[in-house]
Amino acid sequence: MTQSDRELDELVGEWLTLREAARPLGVSPNRIKTYIRENRLMGVVRAGELSIPAAFLDGDDLVKGLPGTIVLLTDAGFSTEEALRWLFTPDDTLPGTPIQAMRENRGTEVRRRAQSMAF
Repeated sequence: MTQSDRELDELVGEWLTLREAARPLGVSPNRIKTYIRENRLMGVVRAGELSIPAAFLDGDDLVKGLPGTIVLLTDAGFSTEEALRWLFTPDDTLPGTPIQAMRENRGTEVRRRAQSMAF
């Protein structure tokens, strides 16, 4: 594991395998792969298995506004790792991390910031 991987793991915290993520959403692990392909979710390989941050799930659904924010970050040219770092890095002006703000239904400001980076 590289230093960069360790730093990302520290920021993200808990990861879910595709199977673990699929269960609460009531979909198949292949559907989670499709979500990643469609930029509705982001995943990276952890311990040899494609995984997503646990914080991306809100009970039995994706965090509100997450897919649109991921599309904005991707359109801004962010790699998966860069987008994950941005979503999980504390920002005193929010306050908290962008993913925390989205989980607390403060996604409008997060999307506004992501959109401004695209232009």
